[in-house]
Amino acid sequence: MRRALSVIAAGIVFSGSALVLEAQKTTPLATGSGGSPHVRTEWTIDGANISIEYGRPYLKGREEATMMPPGSPWRTGADQATVIKTDKPLKFGTVSLAPGSYTINTQPGAQWQLILGRLEKPGQWGIPYNAKLEIGRTPMKAGKAAKPVEQVTIAIDDTPAGANLRLEWGTTSVVAPFTVG
Repeated sequence: MRRALSVIAAGIVFSGSALVLEAQKTTPLATGSGGSPHVRTEWTIDGANISIEYGRPYLKGREEATMMPPGSPWRTGADQATVIKTDKPLKFGTVSLAPGSYTINTQPGAQWQLILGRLEKPGQWGIPYNAKLEIGRTPMKAGKAAKPVEQVTIAIDDTPAGANLRLEWGTTSVVAPFTVG
């Protein structure tokens, strides 16, 4: 009887782990012209299918402030613009996005800003920053990564109030809350 209960308990734990693993799917795409790998990561949050495609540069011992310059819009990745796609409306602070594809930039500094913009064309390059395409900005909460992160990592964390868009690189971790609908 104990053995049967142990097997059932192990099955329940394994099933729960599988559900967590399926909550995020990352697909390698290609290597950018600068050598950074590109990925598409997908989530389902509150019924919305959301994906982000971005280049993942390596820090390679370089100073974070050099790579993420304070006070200047940053492409938040490498090579092409970082693109978020959604099939449901999203709201980041006061910025509302209809279903579609948008660019993600950030502005590092004492008060980080998430900058959302119109995607002008597929494969749009990430620099120079084009302010004419900007839809809006919302504050990001800055903190420290649990451990240093060598490659730019963008994730979405499900929360009871919606979700957090999280960016980590080096010792930096910044989040912007958002809701679906």
